[in-house]
Amino acid sequence: MQKNPLYCTKKGQAYVGDSLELLAELSDNSIDLVITSPPFALRRQKTYGNVEETEYVNWIKPFGKEVFRVLKESGSFVLDLGGAYRAGMPSRSLYNFRVLLSFCDEIGFHLAEDFYWFNPAKLPSPIEWVNKRKIRAKDSVNTVWWFSKTEFPKADVRKVLAPYSDRMKKLIKDPENFYKPKKRPSGHDISASFGKDNGGSIPSNLLSIPNTESNSTYLRLCKAFGIERHPARFPAELPAFFIKMLTEEGDVVLDIFGGSNTTGFVAESINRNWLTFEDNHEYLVSSIFRFLDGYSEMAIKEILVTLQGNQANYALEKIYCSLEPVMTVKQRREHISQPSLFPS
Repeated sequence: MQKNPLYCTKKGQAYVGDSLELLAELSDNSIDLVITSPPFALRRQKTYGNVEETEYVNWIKPFGKEVFRVLKESGSFVLDLGGAYRAGMPSRSLYNFRVLLSFCDEIGFHLAEDFYWFNPAKLPSPIEWVNKRKIRAKDSVNTVWWFSKTEFPKADVRKVLAPYSDRMKKLIKDPENFYKPKKRPSGHDISASFGKDNGGSIPSNLLSIPNTESNSTYLRLCKAFGIERHPARFPAELPAFFIKMLTEEGDVVLDIFGGSNTTGFVAESINRNWLTFEDNHEYLVSSIFRFLDGYSEMAIKEILVTLQGNQANYALEKIYCSLEPVMTVKQRREHISQPSLFPS
């Protein structure tokens, strides 16, 4: 990259700026995975920016073209899009499906698979049709398009196996008492190997992940320092699923609408290199909180002052970065020693 990042770790860099301009600096075929959740096509203007649904496809298409260019032949592009209703009426917008068709028909992507993120904790919406008139069910599912440049992108579902159900655990323990190998009425031929323990079950393309972040370092420090938190964060489990399945350690993961940098945090936690692009300087400044677990209040204040410039180039050397549950204050302080504010 020609410009300096706002901050960096040993594995990644976070840049302030227009994503199209920053993408233009990347070499062809250089990125293993792009995963992002762009501003959705909403009728009501949000603080984090969005465009009218009728303009959305034309707005997002240039980003898709640049992503196609920078992806490796084996790479993937995962795009999370929330649903929307048409203005003033209880019928759904088709914008997310028009994006899908445009990316495949006009840019050249393959739809490797369609995923659906179910957020059971999502509040009822839209209010007019769900809460007031009660003529629609609440909207709790986002479409997540997994695009690829070729028919066979790099992927390994064994990295994201789901835990076995209690019934399956019993079957594996004593298969002879739970099923008999034979062809089922559905046409499936169930062999004797069905009862083999493969370490977990194949996950479905319906991802049930509640968006209930409440005690993360990011939220705690945003509150402590009076900084507005990003209003549209996705849960760490969502990018973690795709990063694990579609990349290997040392691969490069890019988020072109970085927001609070959940993607960078997850990539760092599971030993992937990462890049994050975000146009809003304040959102990216506060995103560094994800990497400051265990830092003193004084050290954090000094870091925030340093990050006032768009190209602060602040280097974080020692961080606590894990997808495990938040550690206690004592555990954090034992785990991390304070880095110098201006590392050599």
